[in-house]
Amino acid sequence: MRQFKIVVEKHPDGYVSYPLGFKGVVVGQGDTYEEALSDIKSAIHFHIETFGI
Repeated sequence: MRQFKIVVEKHPDGYVSYPLGFKGVVVGQGDTYEEALSDIKSAIHFHIETFGI
C-alpha cells in the first residue's frame, strides 16, 4: 500500500486535511483532528479507486 503524508490544519470552524504530493484535489474536514484525518483517508481511498493514482 502506498503511503501519503497528510497535513491537518486547525481553523476557527474545525479542521481541514489534505495529502502532500497527490495528483488531483483531495480534501477532508471535520470538527476534530480525528474526524478530519478519518475523512481524508476515506477521500484518498475513494479517489484512488475511482481515478487511480
